[in-house]
Amino acid sequence: MSVELLSLSLMRLQSVQCGLSAYTSVGFCLRIVTCLGVTIDQELTFADHIRRLTGRCFHCLRQLPSIRRILTTDTIITLVNALVVRRIDYCNAVLAGVHDVHLRQLQRVLNAAARLIVRKRKFDSISATIRDVLHWLPIRQRVEFKLSVLVFNNLAPSYLSTLYQPVADSAGRRHLRSAARGDLTVPVTRTVRYGPCSFAVAGPSAWNSLPAPLRSCHLPSSFHRDLKTELFIRSSERISSARS
Repeated sequence: MSVELLSLSLMRLQSVQCGLSAYTSVGFCLRIVTCLGVTIDQELTFADHIRRLTGRCFHCLRQLPSIRRILTTDTIITLVNALVVRRIDYCNAVLAGVHDVHLRQLQRVLNAAARLIVRKRKFDSISATIRDVLHWLPIRQRVEFKLSVLVFNNLAPSYLSTLYQPVADSAGRRHLRSAARGDLTVPVTRTVRYGPCSFAVAGPSAWNSLPAPLRSCHLPSSFHRDLKTELFIRSSERISSARS
């Protein structure tokens, strides 16, 4: 019983210091902590979070083949979106700057889900189906989509929206071309590894990378549609450059 009470106390007292070990007030070191369902490790690689998320998603996907033959395509798409895709998209803005070696695990989940929907075998090519039939963005572009939507029309909560401001609002920078384009200020960071992963840097950087006509859009539905198209184009260019 005393061990269980101690474990419960540690869970309540856990805290995080980015880049350092996490300590409780009783002096125990914690390598990872969980906040709102997101597992955060001391190096901010999110490897543990992605591994656990991948395991939960594959567990759901392994249950669906037994009933796939009695479901229509629309029904299985709805189930996959509810059980798998929503899990992947939940809090995925924290994955900004995460290394591709970790994101590839989540991409394998999307690939497996797509093969289940269209009844393809394990090693069949699925990229064209994901793009042209299901219209799913790759994992890296899904993160960029979330960051851009959060910045669009200040949809981010107040504790995030205060982390960025337009270049035009900075004294002495209103004459710059970036101010005329409507760019956001990207703060200078002292660390190469952790700084670019923060929302204060990743959010404005994602927004500034969008073309001007897209950023000037005021209708959320039009913005989401055009943003998805832009990210599909970037994904295709990224694949083409990787092959060449």
